[in-house]
Amino acid sequence: MISSEPPGAPTSPHRFTDWLRRRAVEFSELGPDTPLDDLEPVLGMIGDARVVAIGENSHFIEEFAHLRQRLLRLLVERGGFTVLAFEYGFSEGFPLDRWARGEGADGDLDAHLAGSIPVGIEEPLRWVRRHNRTAARPVGFAGIDVPAAGGSLIPALEPVAEYLRQVDPEFLPEVESAMWIATTFAGTSAASAAPAWARVPESERDALSAMLMRLLIRFRSVSPLYVSRSDQRSYDIALRRLEAACHGDYGFRAMADLYAGTGRAADTSARDVYMAGSLLWHLERSGPGGRIVLFAHNAHIHKTPISFSGRLTGLPMGQHLHDALGDDYFAIGLTSTAGHTADMRPDEHAAFGFAVENTPLAPPEPGSIEAAFAGAGLGLSAVDLRLARRSGGIEPDSMPDRIRIQSAYLHDSIADAYDGMINVPESTVVSGLVSA
Repeated sequence: MISSEPPGAPTSPHRFTDWLRRRAVEFSELGPDTPLDDLEPVLGMIGDARVVAIGENSHFIEEFAHLRQRLLRLLVERGGFTVLAFEYGFSEGFPLDRWARGEGADGDLDAHLAGSIPVGIEEPLRWVRRHNRTAARPVGFAGIDVPAAGGSLIPALEPVAEYLRQVDPEFLPEVESAMWIATTFAGTSAASAAPAWARVPESERDALSAMLMRLLIRFRSVSPLYVSRSDQRSYDIALRRLEAACHGDYGFRAMADLYAGTGRAADTSARDVYMAGSLLWHLERSGPGGRIVLFAHNAHIHKTPISFSGRLTGLPMGQHLHDALGDDYFAIGLTSTAGHTADMRPDEHAAFGFAVENTPLAPPEPGSIEAAFAGAGLGLSAVDLRLARRSGGIEPDSMPDRIRIQSAYLHDSIADAYDGMINVPESTVVSGLVSA
């Protein structure tokens, strides 16, 4: 790096590393059920934010799951948070909310999650259910994503069909036709469904998109009629489910164009803007004093546009939430300096359309937030990056300009993309997922 400083002055990365060494808060515990006192500084960082997003630079990392569990307990027990939101289907989230609030038997969760990608939702949900048994104000659960991580439209369209049987049976054939086509390529994730979608005749793909748009316009045009035949909440949920199907359908086309090399700028953003809208939907309905803990990948909670190889590829959920909520949205990235990560390699024949590879992490690249934590000699620790942005903080050219995503790097101004960062000294891929 070329520096404009006088000879002998520390380089820009060194200035940030020195600042980080002074400002970071170290934690003493990682176990999910350990005492919370060492995490108390996190409450000071987030202040009065109504939505606190906690990310991860890779799914399927054991230490991230443990840390998220501790942070959930902190934010609920000591911060008064009332909803756990997750990178999980909006439509599929309602049975999980009822379960978390005490409906059914403890063992029913396995059936609810059958077929879902194991991204760490089970243990937080079990903790919420235990907490709610004695809580004065029960904690709810909110799914915010398109169905099946972008893999199927059916989890959204089936309940829409049930709703139409009640309010508009004459329009039911439209959604049943859409479901028939959607069933032909339904998968457990976008990775598994995308190849099957590409094999569907173009005429059927076009017909599906047209039917979904006709349904959406119908829902919006006759909303007073539908509400009069049901109620406002049922209508709102059905409409949001239909919007999920529309965004999921758009996502198939965007991903196909991206892989073909013909994708338009940021065209894969349909999923993220839907997630942002769903989060705001739940926040609006969370009641007085409602506050949401959001678990999602770093790439989704990120507050600035995402580019790879100089090409704008996505406008993430976090950017939309920051634009809508300002300081009421606080994004905490999770990363690690050493260990292993879970690289995801596309494999149509694997259970979820991708194989998980246990990849050793190379030493952090210079200029990365991971290199700064390592250079500062920090282990399990957190920093409030807003302090670096404020007057008297750190000059922009001193800030880290990249962060790990699995074993690769996303280049961006990290202090602009996140409000806080937590580093785990060593990461481990959860057992039972790694491909042979």
